[in-house]
Amino acid sequence: MPLLRWQLERLGNLGKIGIGLMLAAGIYYFLVVMPQATELQQLKDRAVMLQAQAVSKNNPGEGGDAEAGKKMSGDQALQVFYDFFPRVDSSPFWIRELVRIAKKQGVELTSSEYRLINEKDARMARYEMVLPVRGKYSQIRAFIADALETVPAMAISAIAMKRESTAMDKLEVRLEINLYMNK
Repeated sequence: MPLLRWQLERLGNLGKIGIGLMLAAGIYYFLVVMPQATELQQLKDRAVMLQAQAVSKNNPGEGGDAEAGKKMSGDQALQVFYDFFPRVDSSPFWIRELVRIAKKQGVELTSSEYRLINEKDARMARYEMVLPVRGKYSQIRAFIADALETVPAMAISAIAMKRESTAMDKLEVRLEINLYMNK
């Protein structure tokens, strides 16, 4: 112990600050950078898997040749685009998914509004949802991030936040969401 104290005194104030900064950088690396690197690798792996699935789905007899995806005609590419979106009859599943995610993140969902917009000449339908949610900012943020990751055909068109007073930690948020669906 006396040897450690002597070494610290030899460093001086700048040396102590330097050691403190190195410790802070190490902590930051392990708490912030490492988890993000892991998440990035998972997303890259998922992207590779989805690309392989798309190629094998389009070319079942060719064993998933990567060049075959580039040789699609315009109609084939358009069909692949439309196939990405969930079928219109699967909307109850996606609503249940949003409710599940809200429970997982500790967000309260209240009287939601749903409306199917089915334009005559379009191949896509839009399911408009208004979700009034209540929770802490971090919970609502996690809910939105989770929902967008789980339901890739979903887009948030508007967000309105309200807090009764600055002393309250819960927000009331009105999310307007569009779920794009294949007819």
